[in-house]
Amino acid sequence: MERRDFLRAAGAAALGAAALPPRDMPAYGHSPGEGARAHLAPLGVQLYTMRSVMPRDPEGTLARIAQIGYQTVEWWGEYGRTPEQIRALLDRNHLRSPSGHYGLEALEGDAVDATLRAARTLGHHYLVVASTPPETQTSLDGWRRVADRFNVAAERIHREGFQFAYHNHDAEFHELEGRVPYDVLCEATDPHLVQLEVDLYWIITGGGDPIALFRRWPGRVPMVHVKDRTADGRMVDVGAGAIDWRGIFAHRREAGIRYYFVEHDDPPDPFASIQASYAYLSRLDV
Repeated sequence: MERRDFLRAAGAAALGAAALPPRDMPAYGHSPGEGARAHLAPLGVQLYTMRSVMPRDPEGTLARIAQIGYQTVEWWGEYGRTPEQIRALLDRNHLRSPSGHYGLEALEGDAVDATLRAARTLGHHYLVVASTPPETQTSLDGWRRVADRFNVAAERIHREGFQFAYHNHDAEFHELEGRVPYDVLCEATDPHLVQLEVDLYWIITGGGDPIALFRRWPGRVPMVHVKDRTADGRMVDVGAGAIDWRGIFAHRREAGIRYYFVEHDDPPDPFASIQASYAYLSRLDV
């Protein structure tokens, strides 16, 4: 099932979304002085990458993710377990889930209460809308209408101690009616209530510039999806493509990045994919 279809269908039943409030976050990696090099941390996995293995063996899948060295997972999907059971699996493997993906409907109306109950059980902080309905994307007015919905949903969950964020694909960066829709969306949403999870593969595929985005919206990007692409646009494991990761992550403090989630939309072997990406990123000094 495609991610966008799943999220529309899952609604409030989807488990997901994010970690302890930022003031309680443990320190990860180095805290270098100005100009010093550091390694990216904490590294995590977006569980959409693991959708071919996670449903039949969530226990084994999470254990192997932790064994590779990852510290976090971004939740996606339903795996026949209660929030309490999932939290126990995370704790057993010393993993946290600082973020999770939802359909917008799960954060609106009567559905939001069930979503927040699950999020509290799991200790989450970030609730991320992973995509917008196709009809949103046909006009700038459509983007403005969904921005209004984002503001309302974000204010509601913010009162409960959670943070709303939006994950992009490439359509947001294709010019529409003389504007870039992502710009319109960001301008029409409250930057404190609606933060950005930037998918670095999709922004580049759509013709956008991650560094320019970080500079325009400093401090608004607490999370990124890290997945690589070749010069001709094929998705590959991180480090096997043409993206200049060192150049992008040199701006991580300006962006406000706290979490790095490795993702591959269709890996032939998901464990081999996240292993290769971890091997590259864990050695990358920035």
